[in-house]
Amino acid sequence: MSDYRRCYVPGGSYFFTVVTERRAAILANGRARDCLRDAIRHCQQHLPFRVDALVILPDHIHAIWTLPPDDCDYSKRWGIIKKHFTQHWLVLGGTEQPVTASRLRYRRRGIWQRRFWEHALRDELDYQNHLDYLHFNPVKHGLVKNVQDWPYSSFQRWVEQGAYPERWGSQSEDYAGLDAIQCAGE
Repeated sequence: MSDYRRCYVPGGSYFFTVVTERRAAILANGRARDCLRDAIRHCQQHLPFRVDALVILPDHIHAIWTLPPDDCDYSKRWGIIKKHFTQHWLVLGGTEQPVTASRLRYRRRGIWQRRFWEHALRDELDYQNHLDYLHFNPVKHGLVKNVQDWPYSSFQRWVEQGAYPERWGSQSEDYAGLDAIQCAGE
């Protein structure tokens, strides 16, 4: 058994990777994406946090959050989001992966992988590298040729704020350096 310990920094910014069970393409469904957005808003009402960036891919999501100054409990937030999503997704007739007796005993459904991957962002460069990785991910997975073409991302919001040029990450530009950013969550 691994001796993994999560890093908790009150008021910190974190990069997350959350994956569906057996990488099922649940999030390719519009209703599922709506359920996810609703689950995030529901959680923010009870435990505030800021979603700095988000990309929703068919079988996983990447997010960057910033927590309030006196709070570092992102695990509880992800638990609330996963639970809220799962309940509403199943009520809507959404599918899940087969559930074993062990999962039932621990009240787990076949929607999300049990854990998630997190990285406490250390400084502005680390933040920017993960922001780039998050937004470039649909291109990396071959879902689109240009970052701006993926509609389930915060990229356009960052373009409007002047953080990226509109054509950032396009095939016509040289962004080979983005492949060097490795995230263990994928």
